Amino acid sequence: MTETILAKDVTLYDLETKFGLQLSEEGNFFQEWRASLPEISDQERHLLDKLRAGYFNLVKAPPMLENTVQMAVLGPLLWLADFYLAPFRIRSEMSVRFSDPDEDIAIEGRMDVLVLREHLWMLVIESKRAFFSVEAGLAQLLSHMLANPNHDQLNLGLITTGGSFVFVKLAGGEPKYALSRVFELRNPGNELYAVLSVLRRLQSLFS
Repeated sequence: MTETILAKDVTLYDLETKFGLQLSEEGNFFQEWRASLPEISDQERHLLDKLRAGYFNLVKAPPMLENTVQMAVLGPLLWLADFYLAPFRIRSEMSVRFSDPDEDIAIEGRMDVLVLREHLWMLVIESKRAFFSVEAGLAQLLSHMLANPNHDQLNLGLITTGGSFVFVKLAGGEPKYALSRVFELRNPGNELYAVLSVLRRLQSLFS
């Protein structure tokens, strides 16, 4: 009988032992988040400064829940990165389920936001409450990415708490994954500039 685990409860240990997931530490495995990044305009920097200020205004009066993170942070970033325009489509709260080769264990859940280009799963986004670490969503995000039926295609993801952002790459076959550095809004300057630049870079890969 197949054992079912909810994606929100899955651990990296589950994914490693049941599905063969491996962390890649090869320096060139995940170049998409740091190579050939486009420039951000002065007007976009101004908008991102307002977005950052709005985030810090919201976190002064917690709780800042997932739907607030999506509305106040993710939505504007996806809009600026042109993910609402053709050929891309946005789907939210999409159910997924997948099992190991022997069908002894299955993982099911609902992803927050999925960006699609035709049948290509491009960017699976997990938004966590502002006080969570991005680590809290890593196993859940990877389980959603593993559910992509097109294992031979490039899978890219993003986890954000609104104040922290990390990009994730998953390669099929013997599944391997790698992470970008963590972009933090508490750092000096405005790291939303870099986040938008990476999103633009990912968008260009599939346009």
